[in-house]
Amino acid sequence: MTRYARWIAVALLLSVRLLAAEAPAPSAKYHIAADALRLEFADEAAGLGLLRLVGAEGTELVRSPDPKPLLWRLELRSEDKALKPITLDNRVAAKCGGGSSGSVENALVFRWDEIGLPDEPNALTVTATVLRKIEERKQVELDCKAVNQKGEPVLHGLARVLAPQKKVRLPQSHAPQIQLFDPQARLRDLLAMGQGLAPERCAVVHPCDPESLRGAMDAAAHGLIAPVLIAPEARLRAIAEQAGINLHGAEILAVEHSHAAAAKAAELAALGQVGMLMKGSLHTDELMQAVLAQRALRTGRRMSHVFRFDVPLYPKQLLITDAALNIRPTLAEKADIISNAIDFARILGVEVPRVAILSAVETVNPSIPSTLDAAALCKMADRRQITGGILDGPLAFDNAISMQAAQIKDINSPVAGQADILAVPDLESGNMLAKQLDYLAGASSSGIVLGARVPIALTSRAEGPQARVASALLSRLVAHHRSRTAASESSVG
Repeated sequence: MTRYARWIAVALLLSVRLLAAEAPAPSAKYHIAADALRLEFADEAAGLGLLRLVGAEGTELVRSPDPKPLLWRLELRSEDKALKPITLDNRVAAKCGGGSSGSVENALVFRWDEIGLPDEPNALTVTATVLRKIEERKQVELDCKAVNQKGEPVLHGLARVLAPQKKVRLPQSHAPQIQLFDPQARLRDLLAMGQGLAPERCAVVHPCDPESLRGAMDAAAHGLIAPVLIAPEARLRAIAEQAGINLHGAEILAVEHSHAAAAKAAELAALGQVGMLMKGSLHTDELMQAVLAQRALRTGRRMSHVFRFDVPLYPKQLLITDAALNIRPTLAEKADIISNAIDFARILGVEVPRVAILSAVETVNPSIPSTLDAAALCKMADRRQITGGILDGPLAFDNAISMQAAQIKDINSPVAGQADILAVPDLESGNMLAKQLDYLAGASSSGIVLGARVPIALTSRAEGPQARVASALLSRLVAHHRSRTAASESSVG
């Protein structure tokens, strides 16, 4: 016998005088090993007057002390505490139809088979089959069954209902569309990618507002970074005190202003004393000028920025590049930008990233330069000048992310409708797209600069601590990948 088959029945039978508090409601507990119960009523049509509760073998389990109680409640509790109780009362019986007094044949029958555990997905298929019509009572007898997502029976009941005298026609109801999106759950999934990695020493550049300072310390609390705060110390401590931010465990390097903070951070990175940088409350161009001034931080590729988005209506992470650094990139610069994004997507676990090269239209038009660049970039991928991903373009935004839009426009593409990376024509269009996703679509964003010797966690100054923590995680993953690659190459050499 399974643990689902044994239930404890607790019956509370209330009459009108009991409602007047003349006497307490009687109750009884019985172990029910069978999987079927019968409720017998004095008034079958209304489901009133519970006479008794009978088990599958005809054993009387509960008898009412009142011959015709008007109100009653029956509660079935499983011996398995994880299963929720099942409650029946006179209202439930009235909806299902009752049974005639003393007649087992006409009694209302409830049958419980295995009940799914609460932590299983709530996917039920319910069917009701007409067994017979009872003409004299204008009733229909229905065999009701419910099975869970595994096809296992969950509930089986026999119900009698009053059939309508005329055909019932109801207007079609239009239920609202509900989209569930849990940004905290998405963040937890992202942070899980960094489990087991040691914190990376990180230069946090001029975190002189509560959001950037809290973001850095939160990233430290998650074990992502060992923060080196580079800023005017008195100002930094004043902000921390006002915002209630604990600076315990953070190293502080005092400088006079934001320019000096950026220069010092770039110097530490060039010397190999920090493994990543994190933007604080200074402007992006101020930080990047300091990084570019350090030749030791340059690589063979152009530096570029990648936004990572969790969009409620898109089934997977979405990368957008470049919406923060390169204002109007050339064809060669776009090739580097896309290569940076492909390598980054592979670090995030996308084996073969699909790159949609965006424009206003999906056909090549000499009057729209971005369509010419898109076509050329796809040919560069064909010639293996760009590797690691699948490129297609030009694609408009709709058919890049919507399979339906691609099908309507008859676009046959391995990228359309399922892009991992959106390569935008220029900074203006990319920045507007990114901020629209952030503020109008409810997306969660993070950002990183690639192409330098060290990754740079870089978000908008308006972003909160959560986006900064996510950006620190992205940089930590890149830093770990590079150190592991360097160790592998040195061992081979």
